[in-house]
Amino acid sequence: MVVALSAVFAVGLGSSLVAATAASAKAKPKAVSTAVEKPGSATVTETGSTLLYPLWNIWVPAYTQKYPSVSITTNGTGSGTGIADATNGTIDIGSSDAYLPPSTVQATPTLENIPLAISVQVIAYNLPGVTAHLNLSGKMLSSIYQGKITMWNDPAIAAANPNVTLPATPIVALHRSDGSGDTFIFSQYLSDSDKNGWGKTVGYGTSVQWPTTPGGLGENGNGGMVTGCSKTVGCIAYVGISYLSQLLGDGLFYAALQNGKGQYELPTSAAVAAEAKYFLKKTPADGTISLIDGPVKGGYPIINYEYAIVNTQQSNASTAKAMRSLLEWAVNPKFGNSSQYLSQVSFQPLPTKLLTNSLKQIHKIS
Repeated sequence: MVVALSAVFAVGLGSSLVAATAASAKAKPKAVSTAVEKPGSATVTETGSTLLYPLWNIWVPAYTQKYPSVSITTNGTGSGTGIADATNGTIDIGSSDAYLPPSTVQATPTLENIPLAISVQVIAYNLPGVTAHLNLSGKMLSSIYQGKITMWNDPAIAAANPNVTLPATPIVALHRSDGSGDTFIFSQYLSDSDKNGWGKTVGYGTSVQWPTTPGGLGENGNGGMVTGCSKTVGCIAYVGISYLSQLLGDGLFYAALQNGKGQYELPTSAAVAAEAKYFLKKTPADGTISLIDGPVKGGYPIINYEYAIVNTQQSNASTAKAMRSLLEWAVNPKFGNSSQYLSQVSFQPLPTKLLTNSLKQIHKIS
């Protein structure tokens, strides 16, 4: 049975992102000739990314209303699990914020990571009395997550926020305890921003060896990150944007991040679109690329493609047909990739070029 989506994801998104999302809804992608294959009777299973999980729980009821012959189960277990389960064949679709490791593709060439939409990561914090969007850089975050910056009124943070009175509150760094695409994205930002520090000593991946920090906590899933941060004064956490309404509802705030041009930007629709446009021309046909910290004026530096990890060689023809149909519907700008669905989780649709490539990948499933 499909897990019901918490009502929190359907409420308004608040703050400056509301206007940004509204603007995004008006900007429709160019028309693409797409068709949704009519499926027969089949069951499709999905698990993985907790960032994609809220969207799947919006998509699935809409898709199955149109195609009731398909039964879909969905679960948020983390991108690491989604990749692993799709790779070993225990699940039909593995959702992931991270693309497949080259070693996995070499071992199983029939695996594809298919871009479904564009998402964003925010840096949240629990700092009573501070209601501003703090300016934070990748190097600051690297130092925080290495235990080198331990107080919110540290000179480095204060220098970037001259008009904010910062309290002498200890920083508690939260990280994901499960294999996570959000960890993959966040640790890439730290690696790129601090190449000689984090990049050399920690690196990036769906799981990393987190340095010891004062009071540091591991949390399971995006929901766990939000809940843990809301209970911990002084916390800082990286969170997928589909949890923004829950984050704001819990009294947390999120930062403006320093991009590759040295600017501090909020995750507005315009800033995300600017970053995505830069990386679009660099995106290969298989969608394998990191959309992190590009040298983009006005760009927000932590965005990503959300992926469906699938094995294109299925043992059951009915399942393969239903998978094609579901994924075609998901990327179709009239259906799953329309603002009707994506705006509820502050995602952005696939650009035309990427949509065309995703459909080519989907049509390999047989």
